[in-house]
Amino acid sequence: MRTTEQDSHYAHLDRMSTGELLKGINSEDRMVTDAVERAIPSIERLVDGIVARMKGGGRVFYTGAGTSGRLGVVDASEIPPTYGVRDKFIGLIAGGDGAIRSAVEGAEDDALQGWKDIETFAPTSLDTVVGIAASGTTPYVLGAVGAARERGLLTGCITCNEDSPLAREAELPVVAVVGPEFVTGSTRMKAGTATKLILNMISTATMIRLGHVKGSKMVDMELTNSKLVDRGARMIMEATGITDYEEARALLLRHGHVREAVEAWKRK
Repeated sequence: MRTTEQDSHYAHLDRMSTGELLKGINSEDRMVTDAVERAIPSIERLVDGIVARMKGGGRVFYTGAGTSGRLGVVDASEIPPTYGVRDKFIGLIAGGDGAIRSAVEGAEDDALQGWKDIETFAPTSLDTVVGIAASGTTPYVLGAVGAARERGLLTGCITCNEDSPLAREAELPVVAVVGPEFVTGSTRMKAGTATKLILNMISTATMIRLGHVKGSKMVDMELTNSKLVDRGARMIMEATGITDYEEARALLLRHGHVREAVEAWKRK
């Protein structure tokens, strides 16, 4: 039996108090970071592969179903505002965008649709496909990764079961075995948390390696709200020595990004 389907370590959840339930969930969650830490060498290989291809113009396609698909879509959607980079991380979910909010019955069982969804973006050998499936058996994901590998794309995966079909199919598998879920089989919990942590690591490390962070600052972030404008103005003050907040803010708004504003100030 797959680890993600094994019985919970806790029996009789329905008899527990609220406090007991919360403490049990928290105790199980502590296992997640250890599992992710053990996977760091695999994550490193995947990130290095992605970076090498992105330098040549490649992209990353996250493909998944259900919770796994939603997590991929979320991570991809946060790249443009955070790093000012568009169309480099693309999240695809079985059943299409409607499946982000509501389950689309049977969508994950179509082994051909995953690659068809990627094909609409005219993929090339510089692209990377990262299949996301806690079980490591989802046909939608397996089909996409298999087809991508046959066509020369770099393939990776994130799964929470050892020796899964998906891990065998992907060139650079990432496996984080977090153990049975608190609620048996509910992989939106520990497996979902591990997946989110790994996605954070992949996209963040990639963007840093590609130069979209200066020091620890998001110098290419988009100015999508007043909080980010304020943050950007203060970043400019720190980088340039400008002491007048309004001057820094005006400089930022004139150039649109922290990086461009600082470079323009240095050219004066």
